[in-house]
Amino acid sequence: QVQLVESGGGLVQAGDSLRLSCAASGRTFSNSNMGWFRQAPGKEREFVAAILWTGGTYYADSVKGRFTISRDNAKNTVYLQMNSLKPDDTAVYYCAADIRFATMTARYWGQGTQVTVSS
Repeated sequence: QVQLVESGGGLVQAGDSLRLSCAASGRTFSNSNMGWFRQAPGKEREFVAAILWTGGTYYADSVKGRFTISRDNAKNTVYLQMNSLKPDDTAVYYCAADIRFATMTARYWGQGTQVTVSS
């Protein structure tokens, strides 16, 4: 059974940093395009960042230069380093695996971790 488990969320102040982790289990994900999405209250879920199985990375314009996605295939884990956090970054952050970029959907999703940034 495939599972994605996020951790690292919390309450921080504007300008602070957080690192989210997503531990995958149930199969190897070294050949999977993985990433992060987020959903703020009253808004649609939106793409944040992705890392391809090749190591290539993509970011939403709103987080470019502030967030960094990385992966450790030996640990089946994906990370999202978030710096210079803003109140607009407040959302539930979801890890995703086997991302389909054409539709911006994914085969597997985590349960989400809350990130709250106070001003």
